[in-house]
Amino acid sequence: MVKIAFICTGNSARSQIAEGYAKHLARLYDLEVEIYSAGSKPAPSVNPLAVKVMAEDGIDISSHHPKSLEEIPFSELDLVITLCGDAKETCPYVPSQRREHWGLPDPAKAEGTEEEKLAVFRQVRDEIKAKVEDLFRRLKEEVLNSRSEDKAVV
Repeated sequence: MVKIAFICTGNSARSQIAEGYAKHLARLYDLEVEIYSAGSKPAPSVNPLAVKVMAEDGIDISSHHPKSLEEIPFSELDLVITLCGDAKETCPYVPSQRREHWGLPDPAKAEGTEEEKLAVFRQVRDEIKAKVEDLFRRLKEEVLNSRSEDKAVV
C-alpha cells in the first residue's frame, strides 16, 4: 500500500482539494493507497469555496478538516507532494521516500467578488485534478510494471 500526503500551509484549500481527488481517483483506478493532507499552520476550517468547487465536480469534502503535520503518519509516507505556490509561503519539509512539488497559487488569497474568487478556485481545482490524474496514471503503470516483473521472475 502506497501512503501519499498532500502538504501546504493552511490545509484549507489546495491540499484538501488534492486529498478529495486522490481518494476519489484511487477508487476509480483501483489503487491501494492511503491519502492524507496536512498543513504547517492549519487553518480553523476548510475554505467554503474549496468545498463548493469540489461539489461542482461531484466530490464532497464538506466533512474534511484541516490537520497539522503531527496528525498524519509522516514517518510512514511513501510520497509527499507539496502544493505551496509563491515564495512568501513556507512549504514545510516532510521526509519521505519520494517527493514532488506542485507550485500552485493559494486560491484562498484571491480577491474580488465571490464569482471572481470562485473562478480562481476553479482554475486551481482543475490544475490539481489534472496533476492528481497524472500521478495516479503513473502509479497504476508502476503497479502494472511490478506485477509483470513478478510474473517474469516466476
